[in-house]
Amino acid sequence: MKPNNTSATLTIISTPIGNLEDITYRAIQILSSIDTLACEDTRQTRKIFSRYKIPLPKTLFSYHEHNEKIAGEKILKLLKEGKQVALCTDSGTPGISDPGYRIISEAIKHGYPIDIIPGPSAVTSALLASGLPTSSFTFKGFPPKKQGPRKKFLEMEKETPHTLIFFESPYRVEVLINDAFEILGNRLAAVCIDLTKMYEEIHKGYLHELLQKLKGKKIKGEVTVVIAGNNPKFIKGSNIEK
Repeated sequence: MKPNNTSATLTIISTPIGNLEDITYRAIQILSSIDTLACEDTRQTRKIFSRYKIPLPKTLFSYHEHNEKIAGEKILKLLKEGKQVALCTDSGTPGISDPGYRIISEAIKHGYPIDIIPGPSAVTSALLASGLPTSSFTFKGFPPKKQGPRKKFLEMEKETPHTLIFFESPYRVEVLINDAFEILGNRLAAVCIDLTKMYEEIHKGYLHELLQKLKGKKIKGEVTVVIAGNNPKFIKGSNIEK
């Protein structure tokens, strides 16, 4: 389906995952000139405008997981009118375990071009910080909240050699590490908390060691977990009693 106005573009803007100084010049340029911006949380995005003294766009509205359908229809309507529309989330890149995939897919389906403004990523930052192999990795997003589905989720990756990367709620990190130890064995791993922020923490070690280190610890902030793939080089004997 060809759009009536081919100049209309949906611009996907990556924003800092923590430190606001990590934003790109190009992102600042687009945010300074765009008339219409959809964002996950307008309060969070306003911090970037305030930090860099950028005037707010004429049209600013929310696009998040609870209003994706309605907000998505609004974006498509604006694109149909020939407007340039930008989309960002609270941090990182829209569509990567954040709202964005659906409207990107719909915009492409309707024939609108997508302009990507790349930027910081918790996925690659955590991968590098972990010290685990970077040549091949699998990003799994958020594991299921319930234990049964979560164990099946981990079981699917038991034999793969790729480094595994997960996002997790700070309230479920301990249970994820426990299930990973049970399903995957005692592999090298890293738990990265609030990457690039003032109180960044990176805990490295074998899963059993991390389980002991994080037991009962009150974790706050964004968490990315990196676990070695199925390679004897990164797995300790699994005969440890929990």
